[in-house]
Amino acid sequence: MIRLSAKGLRWLKGLHLLAACCWIGGALSLITLYFLKSGVDDGGVLYGVNRSIHHVDTNIVVLPGAIGSLMTGLCYSLFSNWGFFRQRWLTVKWITTVTAIIFGTFWLGPWETAMMEISGKLGMAALQDPAYRHNQLMNLAFGALQTATLAVLVFISVFKPWKKNTASASQKRSAA
Repeated sequence: MIRLSAKGLRWLKGLHLLAACCWIGGALSLITLYFLKSGVDDGGVLYGVNRSIHHVDTNIVVLPGAIGSLMTGLCYSLFSNWGFFRQRWLTVKWITTVTAIIFGTFWLGPWETAMMEISGKLGMAALQDPAYRHNQLMNLAFGALQTATLAVLVFISVFKPWKKNTASASQKRSAA
């Protein structure tokens, strides 16, 4: 199997961190943009905020960051000694990352798109529309939960909990 050099791994790590920053920073931006709606009194502005949220999510940072995180993680697993499932913390990261991307694709994204479309059609009346209100609540609650989960993944990467400790295992074997 092809392995990256130490320099190649540093470049890959830099790209992985940049992608994760885009994903998490973009998600925080989306949550912040939701709070711009509270003082809006014009339907065009409401639509503009929803359109901005959608644009930041799909075109600028969130989706590219998520895909970048997934792809650089895949490269790490394929071209380094880390592998996919050698460490429990890596398994947790893989499962959580894929789950977050699937959840964003099939739930968060459609809720967000529906809010944009409803506010484009109804203007300020969208704020009283049950579908709009439901989508907004679900997107804000689960978007915040997903953002917090992604932040936890950062700390899992730093602390590497549940890591197999080969020194401890060998010490236990020699003591027995």
